Amino acid sequence: MATGNINEFSDLEFDVLKEISNIGAGNATTAISTMMNLKMNMNIPVIKFLEFQELAGVIGGEENIVVGILLGLQSDIDGMMMFIMDRKSAVGVINTILTMNGAPAMDENADFDEMDFSVLQELGNIIAGAYLSAISTMTGLLITATVPYLSVDMAGAILSVPAIEYGKVSDKALLIQSEFNDEGLNVDGYFILIPTPESFEKIFKSLGL
Repeated sequence: MATGNINEFSDLEFDVLKEISNIGAGNATTAISTMMNLKMNMNIPVIKFLEFQELAGVIGGEENIVVGILLGLQSDIDGMMMFIMDRKSAVGVINTILTMNGAPAMDENADFDEMDFSVLQELGNIIAGAYLSAISTMTGLLITATVPYLSVDMAGAILSVPAIEYGKVSDKALLIQSEFNDEGLNVDGYFILIPTPESFEKIFKSLGL
C-alpha cells in the first residue's frame, strides 16, 4: 500500500518512479531535438531522492549561477517542478537557436536579454511538458502546469523557493539528472519534481501499488 511518504517508498515504488523518469527524459530528448533541429542523444538519467539542502551540491554548489524554470502542478497532482541548467548549457542552447534562425550568437559573458529569456522559457515549457506527458500517460492522471517562472541566480537562492514552499510537508525531492548532447552541444539539466505526499500516493494508487 502506497503511503506517499518519501522516506517509506518501497523498492518497487522507487523503480516505478525511475521508469517514469526515464520515459520523461526520453520524451524531453525528442522534444529538444525537434526544437533545435539536432539529433540529440541522452545519457541514462541519474535519479535520486535528496533532501532540499543536498540539491545545490549536486548542481555545482550554492553559489553556482544557474538558470531555473519553475512551474506549479495542478489538477490531479499538486506540487511544483523545476528544470535547472548551468549558465554554460543555457548559453549553448540560446546560441544554437539564434544561429539556426540567422541571428548572431550572444557573447558568453553577456547578460541574458529578452530574446534569450524567451528561448529558455520555451525550452522549459517543452521539457516540463515532456515529463508531465510521461506521468499522465502511465497513470491516467490529469496534470496541468502553471505559467513558468524563469530566474537566473545562484543555485542556493533558486532552490530556496521549493524548500520554503514544501519544506513543511516533505524534506526531500526527486532529482533527475539528465545530459543531452550533440556533436557541438552539451546540456546538463536537472529536473526536480516535488509533488505533495498525497500526490505521490495518487500516482502509486493509479498504478495499482
